[in-house]
Amino acid sequence: MGHLSYEQAKKVVYKGLVILAAVTLIEVFFSLLGKGHIVESFKFITWLHYLVGLLIIGLSLYKAHFIIYEFMHMKYEVKGLAMSVLLPTALLIWAIIAFFQEGNSWKHRREQIKEKNELPADGQDGQQGMRSGDTYPLELKS
Repeated sequence: MGHLSYEQAKKVVYKGLVILAAVTLIEVFFSLLGKGHIVESFKFITWLHYLVGLLIIGLSLYKAHFIIYEFMHMKYEVKGLAMSVLLPTALLIWAIIAFFQEGNSWKHRREQIKEKNELPADGQDGQQGMRSGDTYPLELKS
């Protein structure tokens, strides 16, 4: 933006703020619509929740792209520098998705352990094995 005059740069900033405000209002409207606050019957439509979620993710990515390229002046940099910023960002997004997946796996495994711990331990459920407090005698071989 070094080639713009002060008045032109001011117009670019105001235009950017209006675009960001409009996209944010659209995100808020769709999130309220998807949760059933605007139309009550939309609360029970599952596929609509996924569609609204994808729409909000898309709009958020657009806002992030706009902020990085316009306000952080990445649009005016050489392509190599822009890629050196975007690659770690993509890796960070991948890491967040991987951590959510791993957390979900831990949650599922923890639920399995809780269910297993709630089973009766005295063998009345048809399972064979040691009961709580039982010990095996040790045999020493010489």
